Amino acid sequence: MASASAPIHELGERGLLPPGTTFNDITEAVCRVTEEKAPRGWWMLFLPSVGLLGLMVSCIVYLLSMGIGVWGNNTPAYWAWDITNFVWWIGIGHAGTLISAILFLFRQNWRTSINRFAEAMTVFAVLCAAIFPALHTGRPWFDYYLAPLPNQMGIWPNFKSPLMWDVFAVNTYLTISVIFWYVGLIPDLATLRDRSKSLRRKRIYGALALGWRGSHRHWQHYERAYLIFAAISTPLVLSVHSIVSFDFATSVMPGWHTTIFPPYFVAGAVFSGFALVLTLMLIVRSVFKMHSLVTLKHLDLMNKFMLGTGIMVGYAYAMEFFVAWYSGNPYESWVFFHNRLGFGYLDQEGNWGPLWWSYYAMVSCNVIAPQLFWFKKVRTSIPAMFIITIFINIGMWFERFVIIVTSLYRDFLPGSWGGFEATWVDIALYAGTFGLFFTLFLLFIRWVPMIAIAEVKATLPHAHPHHSDDDHADDHAAGLAEPAPAE
Repeated sequence: MASASAPIHELGERGLLPPGTTFNDITEAVCRVTEEKAPRGWWMLFLPSVGLLGLMVSCIVYLLSMGIGVWGNNTPAYWAWDITNFVWWIGIGHAGTLISAILFLFRQNWRTSINRFAEAMTVFAVLCAAIFPALHTGRPWFDYYLAPLPNQMGIWPNFKSPLMWDVFAVNTYLTISVIFWYVGLIPDLATLRDRSKSLRRKRIYGALALGWRGSHRHWQHYERAYLIFAAISTPLVLSVHSIVSFDFATSVMPGWHTTIFPPYFVAGAVFSGFALVLTLMLIVRSVFKMHSLVTLKHLDLMNKFMLGTGIMVGYAYAMEFFVAWYSGNPYESWVFFHNRLGFGYLDQEGNWGPLWWSYYAMVSCNVIAPQLFWFKKVRTSIPAMFIITIFINIGMWFERFVIIVTSLYRDFLPGSWGGFEATWVDIALYAGTFGLFFTLFLLFIRWVPMIAIAEVKATLPHAHPHHSDDDHADDHAAGLAEPAPAE
C-alpha cells in the first residue's frame, strides 16, 4: 500500500487517498479489524468503558430506589445536569446525519472514510440522550403514557407540551438513523460474509447481509434506497435540534425567549458532533493503523468544517447580547450582562454571580480555541487538533449548562432566587453514559466495518476507468453507478 505519510499538499484537492491505493488495500485494511484478534489498545479502552457502564447501571438503580431528589435539581433550578446532558448527547448525534446524508447529497467524496463511523456515533449518542428525560419524569415505569396509544385509564396523551415534541422528534431521528446506517452496511456485511472462514461468522454476516450478491439489480435498488433515506434524513438535522430548542424558546424565561435558538442549537449541535467524531477518529486511526484511509486531507477538511460552525456559534453568542440590549427588557439584560458576564453586579461578599465562570469557560472553548484552525499547521497537527476537539466537547457541554441553569436559578424576582450544586449522582450518571457510549462504540468497531468499503472504493480514480470524474458523479446521482462487487 502507498505510504500514508505523504504531505497533504501532494495529495491535491481530489486525491483523498494515497496514490496507488487499490481495492484490495481498502478491503484488507477495514476487514482485518473484525477478523484479527483485538489489539491491546482496544482492550485498554473497552474494560474501563464496561466499568463506567456498570457505574451508570448502579446510579440508575439508586436513583429509582431513592427518587430524583438525589440529583441537584431544586427550586427554581428544576432542570440542571439531566437536561444539559440530554441536549449535549443529542447534539453529538447530529454530525453523523450531516456527514452521511447532507454531504452525500452534495457529492462530497471525503465523507466516505468517516460516514460509517459518524453514523454509529449518532445511534449510540441518541440512546445515551434518551436516558435523561426518561429518568427526569420521576416515575419512568409510567413513561409508556408518552406513547400515542390509549392506556388503561382510557385517556390519550396531551401533545401540547414542547417536551412531547421531543419524544416524537428523537424517536423519528433514531429510527431513520438506524435504518440509514443499516442500509449502508449491507454491501460491506456481504464482504465479511464472503471472507469468513468459520461457519458461524458466515451465517451471522450472511443473515445480516440479506442475501446480497452484488448484482446490478442489487446495486440499483441499494443506490435508490440510500438516496431516498439521505433525502429523508436531511430535514432531521434541522428539525430535531430545532424542536429541542423549542423547549426553551417557547417559554417566557429571560435568556430563553428568543427566536435565534433553533439555528443556534443546530449550528452548535453540528459543531460538537464533528468535534467528538474527530476526537474518536484520531484514537481509532492510531490504534487500528487507519492512516491510509483516514488521511490528513480528511482531517483537514473536518477541521475547516469545525472552524465554520464555530464562527456561527460565536455569532449566535454575540447576537444574544445584542438582542438583550436592543430589546430594552431589563430581565434579559440582567441574565446576559449581569448574571452570565458578571458586569455591574456583586453579591454580599463582593463576588460576581456564582456561575459566571461557566460562561467564560464556554466562550474560551467554543469561540477562541477553534480560531487556531485558521492556521494550516494546526489543522494538520494531530496533537493540536486532538486537544482543540477536547476543548470544544467541554465547551459545548458548558453552553447547554449556561443556557439552562443560569436562566433558571435567578429569574424575575430576587425572592425566588436559588442556587445549584451538582451531586455525586449527577456526575456519576453522566460519566456512566460515556461507559454506555464507548462500550457500544468499541463493540461496533470490533465486529462491524468501521469504514464504508464500497463507498471508499467508488472514490478511487480508477474505480470507473471508462468514465471521467464528472461522468461518474452524474451516474452516481442518477443511481446508475455500480461500485465494485463485494469481495
